[in-house]
Formats: sequence, structure tokens, C-alpha cells
Amino acid sequence: MSHPKKKADAQEWATWRRAAPDPEFSLATLDPGAKPFSLGGKAVDREQVDALAQQLDELQNLFYADRRYKLLVVLLGLDTSGKDGTLRAVFGRMSPIGVRTVAWRAPTEGERAHDFLWRIHAQVPAAGEIVGFNRSHYEDVLVPVVNRYIDADETARRYAQINDFERLLAQTGTVVLKFLLHISKEEQRQRLQDRIDDPTKRWKFQAGDLDVRLQWDAYQQAYSAAVAATSTEWAPWTIVPADSKTHRNLMVALAVRDALRKLDLRYPDEDASMRELKVV
Repeated sequence: MSHPKKKADAQEWATWRRAAPDPEFSLATLDPGAKPFSLGGKAVDREQVDALAQQLDELQNLFYADRRYKLLVVLLGLDTSGKDGTLRAVFGRMSPIGVRTVAWRAPTEGERAHDFLWRIHAQVPAAGEIVGFNRSHYEDVLVPVVNRYIDADETARRYAQINDFERLLAQTGTVVLKFLLHISKEEQRQRLQDRIDDPTKRWKFQAGDLDVRLQWDAYQQAYSAAVAATSTEWAPWTIVPADSKTHRNLMVALAVRDALRKLDLRYPDEDASMRELKVV
């Protein structure tokens, strides 16, 4: 008989995970304030995150030694949804050897001279490496779409190119995990105000954040369309309710932990000559 908690978890993941294109998908159907994996209040969730961080550190050590796989974790979300905080919580205890993050900014003039995936491909993980993307190639089907820099035909081409690119990664040993941090408009308002009010956080605030906020509905539509078109079995999307920072971290950490466990990681074959080796 299956464990009831495991069965419930499987049902919850089915609610939040997308592994096939779905033209009907809309973020509006999912509650950004939900806490589907919480076992208690914030303190209990934080304890779980701490325990998972320790497990992830141990798994990362084995992952790096195994060297048969690569792991790419893509974090997408509006300002204040918590991309930086999630990376710190999930990867913060891992050894810096074999783990790195990439924070993507607007492309430079030199990068714009290439196709939009050129700079992305140069930063994907190598064998045994775990890489976290803060923003990603998905910005190229969000900002240009919302601001109407590209038309519907070009947007569709980019969706197809992203799917092919991620299939290439998967077929060459990369596990691709994509997380959309889904925050409510009211929660974003509060977090932006907190940045303005707190002198130690004010440096994070930019006037352009308010301009983007005015485009809230357009971005919700663009995110929904991108997830609908690029949810695949080889690179599924997981929608993460992000109004709760602690539960957001918990959900991503659980997904990464489970993905690593499924790989049947092992240490390299032992060198028999080392059994009698003595260090003097």
C-alpha cells in the first residue's frame, strides 16, 4: 500500500506541474497564496527547508562525483517574486565546487548580434555541474512580447526554438527543471513598498519596476502563454506559489531533491590499487 502522504504529494505536484503543451493554461487558475506542501506554520516549513538544504548538499557531492549528469534550474518570475532568495535557500549550503548561478540581464550589443539562445548555451552546466538561472532565455518571449517588439509569428518561432534547445540539453544529459514563481499583485506591491521604506533594501528598487507593474495583466498573459507553449516532458514547468517566501523555498527544494534522487547517482568505480595505499 502506498504511503498516504506520498499519494497526496503526487496529486499536489500534478496540480502545479506542467509536462505537456496546454493552450488553455492560465496562471489565473492557480492561487499564488497556496501552501500545498506545508506541514505546519512558517517555523515548521523553515525547518523543512533547512533539512532539505542539508540533503541537497550531500546529493550535490555525489552528483559532482558521478559526472554522468548536469542539472539546470531555471527560475522565472516578476520582480520581488524571490529568485535570489530561492537560490540562496536551495543552494546556499552546497559546496561552491560544481555549483554556480547566472543572473541574466538585458543582452549586450555583442550578444544581440547573435541568435537569442547563443549566450544562454554558453552558460549551461557541464558534466557534474549544477547551474541556477536567475531569469533566462524566457525573457526573450516575455519583454519583447509585452512591449510588442516581436509579432505572433516570431513569438511562436521562439517557443519552438526553446523547446528544441531544451530537448538538445535533455538528450545530452542535462536535467532541466523550470520554476515560475507565481506572486500576487498585492504581495508584490507590499514587497516593493518594503524596498522603498527600508534603507538597506532601497538599492534593489528601480523606477522601472513601477513601469513593469503597470503592465501586470500583459505579463500575466505572457507568462501563461510561455508556460502553455514550452511545457514539455523533457523540460517541465512547475508553478510555485510565491506569496509565502518560506513555502516557495520549500517547494523548489523538494522538487530539486526529488529530481536528484531519481538519477540513481553513484560514486565512480573504486580503484582497487588504493585499498592497500598508506599515507606516510
